[in-house]
Parts: sequence; C-alpha cells; structure tokens
Amino acid sequence: MPARRHGEDGMVRRGAEPARRVAVLLALAGSAFLFNTTENLPIGLLPLIAADLDVPLPWVGWLVGGYGLTVAAVSLPLARLTRDVPRRGLLAGVLAVLALSTLAGALATAYPVLFGARVATALAQALFWAVTAPVAVGLFSPAVRGRVVAVMSIGGSLAAVAGVPAGTWLGQRDGWRLPFLLLAGAALAALLVVGALLPGSAPERSHGAYASAPHRGRFALLLVVTAVSVTGMFTAFTYVTRLLTGAPGFDAGAVGALLAVFGVAGLAGVALVGRIVDRRPRAALALTVGGQAAALTGLGLLDQRAAVVVLLALLGGTAVPVFMVTQARVLHVTPGRTELGFAANSATFNVGIAAGTVLGGLILSAVGVGAAFVVGGLVSALALAAVLAEPALTGRRAAVAAG
Repeated sequence: MPARRHGEDGMVRRGAEPARRVAVLLALAGSAFLFNTTENLPIGLLPLIAADLDVPLPWVGWLVGGYGLTVAAVSLPLARLTRDVPRRGLLAGVLAVLALSTLAGALATAYPVLFGARVATALAQALFWAVTAPVAVGLFSPAVRGRVVAVMSIGGSLAAVAGVPAGTWLGQRDGWRLPFLLLAGAALAALLVVGALLPGSAPERSHGAYASAPHRGRFALLLVVTAVSVTGMFTAFTYVTRLLTGAPGFDAGAVGALLAVFGVAGLAGVALVGRIVDRRPRAALALTVGGQAAALTGLGLLDQRAAVVVLLALLGGTAVPVFMVTQARVLHVTPGRTELGFAANSATFNVGIAAGTVLGGLILSAVGVGAAFVVGGLVSALALAAVLAEPALTGRRAAVAAG
C-alpha cells in the first residue's frame, strides 16, 4: 500500500530536477508567508480601516476573528472534497483566489465587500494548509520530511516577524490599501511559479500523502495536544502588550522591539527544532510544548526586565515551532490520507486560538494579566503531560515506533 505508492512517486523519481523542486518549495513557503500576513495584517491597521469605511472598531476586529473561524470550520470539508484533485491545478487555483480576493479587499469601499473578500481568502487558506505540506514533502526524499515542513514553517513565521510589522508601517504611512495590493501582486507571482514548475502527479501517488506510522490513537492524542497547547499560548500571548507595559514597566515604544526578540527567537527555534524533528518527533514536541509552559508561567510570575526579555525569547524559541512540530507529527501518525490530517490539525489550531483568546480575556478581567500568563502556562503543561503520557495511552510499542 503506502510503500508501493512511494515507489510510484512521480515527483521524486521521474521529474523535477533539484533546482526546480527547490524553487517550488520556496514558492510554497512564500505563499505561507503571504497567507499568514494577509490573515493578521488588519490587527495593525484596525483604526485606519474603521475610519476609512466608517464602521466601529470591533467590526474590523471580526476581519481577523471571522477569518480564523472560517478556516476552522471549512478545513476538513474542503480537504475531503478535493482529495482527488491534481495538486498543481488545485494550488494554482488557491493562489489565484488569494490574489483576487486580496485585490478585491484592497479596492473595497464598503465593509460587507471587504468582509466577503476576507472569507474568500480564509477558504483558500484552509485548503492551502491542508494540501501544501503533502505536496512539498512529496518533492523530496521521505528522510527529510521534517526539514521540508520546517522550511514551510519559516515562511509562515516570517509573517509575524516581518510581514505584519512591515505592512502595518506601510499602511500607516501610505494608506491601509497599499500593503494589501502588494500582497495580491506577490500572490500572483507565487501562482506563476507554482503553476509553471510544480510537477503534475495524482495526489495519492506522492509519499507525502501517507503517514509513516499511522495510528488512530496517536493521531487523536496529537489533536488534543494541538488544541490544548494553542489554547494555553493564546490565553496569555493575546495580551502580551498589557503584560509588558504593566509591572515590568516597559514603555509602549519598546513593545515592538520586544516582540521582535520573540519573533527572531521563533525563527531560530524553527530552524533548530527542524533539525531534530525527523529523528525525534515526539521529543521535539515535548521540548517545544514544555518550553512554552515554562516561559508563560515565568512571565506571569516574574517582573524583572532582564528576566522578561529572556523568557520572551524562550517563548518565541519554543512556542513558534509548535505548529511546525505538530505538522511533522501529522506525517508520522495520520490514519489514511495526510491532507485530512493536516486539515484537522489546522482546524484544531484555529479553535485553540479562539478558545485561548476568550479564556484569557475572562481571566484578564477577573484577576489580571499575570494570572492569564500563569493559567496559560498551566494549560500548556497539561499538553506536555499528554505528550509524555503517549506511550501509556496508546501503547508503548506503537509510541516508540512513532518517535
């Protein structure tokens, strides 16, 4: 079954010389950057968009909240509907939707038009994250699956470090529409590369379409770990600006530099963890979730400036790679086709974001921001406990085989 299909993989065995494969991988990583930047850019431009369209600020907030809920709701259904569609045409269509919907949003003069364009982009993003990892890893040897996923994750992570800050700065200087116009143009460029260079192959013939050690119990536990760890992270990190300008006493102007520390550490974490995730996938998941739990708890309890900077870097270096590590685990343990596993993991991730944001807001209002970080750390520790308990919960022999 999967082993026989590996030998039939047209992407690795018959086509796509190394330079062509690398070009496609970089285009897909760049597309991840574009999707993540497009998703979160309205956060930095809320007042400008609200004033221009003459709508209340919370309405603009729903351009982000509604986007995440859409991704969570449609990821699995879209993955099922398109499981047999050739990937070159499918990804070209996804990137075409990204370009056109982003352009439509940039030109919108009414809030409903902008909101509709955002929903269309969210539909494209849901399908992108479901199918792009199996396509990317199918271009290369199965031995480097984790490192290929790491390259994709670096592209996505750069959105927080460079894409959103740069887009916010440009939008504040030249109007909120300009960064979205540039994103639409970049999406068109990625579409041309993928459409021209991605080899044609039936999706089920790629080795990336199947997990190396499929197991229903381990996959279910992975989704639990994803949901709980992301909930813990966003219970706290949603309100990081309030924390930094509170007891530690950083002024508002320093927040950008501190978030840059978080982002740079996150990129370093993705690069370092990506080197071990192929060999020790479960250990990589325990390391990242455990580091996140420790950093969040420390940030909630300590207010010395030096400690806050160190803990913020630790949080970036461990929390940012969590999505990459869970994606790599999908390639190990998903029963059946991996695009359904990726869709389920992406949907679970977005549910965790929403749950964490709500939980953190309730704690912030009732107790304070420090308590939100401590609770976020404790929730993350529950996710770590689930990772460590995997051998006992799913069978030690099966867990060892998976990592």
